[in-house]
Amino acid sequence: MADAAADRISEAEQSVLEALWDADEALTASQVADRVGAEKGWSLATVKTLLSRLVAKNAIATQPDGRRFLYTPLIGRDAFLGSESRRLLDRLFGGRASSLFAHLAEAEALSERDLNEIEGLLRELRK
Repeated sequence: MADAAADRISEAEQSVLEALWDADEALTASQVADRVGAEKGWSLATVKTLLSRLVAKNAIATQPDGRRFLYTPLIGRDAFLGSESRRLLDRLFGGRASSLFAHLAEAEALSERDLNEIEGLLRELRK
């Protein structure tokens, strides 16, 4: 993920990655377009552009399959989420998770369920 972390993955590129992560096998550009293109209003050409960008960022691999190419992710969803979470914390909250939680609490963005889940996670981490 080092190269993909250096080359920030856009929201559109993330949508393509999500389609690849959700697939049980390598997908063609047409298959990716079928999964995300209609929902986003993207043409096949747009999806191919996004795939090319992800290949250039070393986030996905491409493999020839006859006259078409198959695409598979090189970075995992968990690694991506970890990297993006860290980037958010660093950029907006000085790298401090407590500042993020304080902001969410002050904005009343945490439900009772959220608070219970956070408390449970903290208990697990302290074991």
